Amino acid sequence: MKIVIAGGTGFLGTALADALVADSHEIVVLTRATGARAAPRQRRVRWTPTGDAGEWAGEIDGASVVVNLAGESIAGRRWSPPQKERILDSRVKATRSLAAAIRAAALPPVLLVSQSAVGYYGPLGDEIATEETPAGADFLATVCVRWEAEAAKAASPRTRVAIIRTGLVLDRSGGALRQMLPPFWFGAGGPVGTGRQYWPWIHLRDWVDLVRWTIRTAEVSGPINATAPMPVTNLEFARTLGRVLRRPAFMPAPAFALRLLLGEMADALLLSGQRAVPRKAEAIGFAFQYQTLDRALRAIFGRRV
Repeated sequence: MKIVIAGGTGFLGTALADALVADSHEIVVLTRATGARAAPRQRRVRWTPTGDAGEWAGEIDGASVVVNLAGESIAGRRWSPPQKERILDSRVKATRSLAAAIRAAALPPVLLVSQSAVGYYGPLGDEIATEETPAGADFLATVCVRWEAEAAKAASPRTRVAIIRTGLVLDRSGGALRQMLPPFWFGAGGPVGTGRQYWPWIHLRDWVDLVRWTIRTAEVSGPINATAPMPVTNLEFARTLGRVLRRPAFMPAPAFALRLLLGEMADALLLSGQRAVPRKAEAIGFAFQYQTLDRALRAIFGRRV
């Protein structure tokens, strides 16, 4: 089948596109980048999502599935007011553009898979977050609510919409884990702040497989938590990572220092979290390959499980 991936050149999109190519699908990547060569058996199409359907929308008409991963990096730079606006606008406009193209298509896709984040729930402490948990009220929650609302506009009797609320995706090749490693390699790793905040995580392989499962499972729609069944506190995360790397993990990063360095972003991304669990995916039948953090990290770093 033909699958269109918007924002398919990043950490998640590249891994997903490669897996779908291996499944013998035709992959079209919508990208803002110019000059980059497409991977084998993939085709790249330039798009500039403004909120409306552009020339690229012809790729949507007749496609079987659209996957929306587009958006400004959440952690790419400090959250100044202009940067927060870019984070919100990039997601809203890209998703609005895709929904408009789907609604206008003579032969619309049967599925839109649209990325979101567990930040939808806001900071929750020890409370377990399922797909039924209401939205929070902080900046990230507001972004996710607006983002998901735009995706919902693509829903029709001919197009189902699935929202993938993603946690911390783990792989050595990219994402947050790669940024965490240097302090641990130098023996200075440890918890962040109090360490009591939950970090909902998922192995990259399970994230990719969850999207593939969503594509082929017709009863999946609405929000789905893309997190492993066993979220851990930041303290447990640091200890497990240190144990797998065989490095010390007792040097805490003080909250005040992180706030000085990162501002508002420190509280939203590091010092708070969500104890999110994948209740819907497990109920429908998705099986996680990596249910525990220890097993996931040992697989990533080639340690014996």
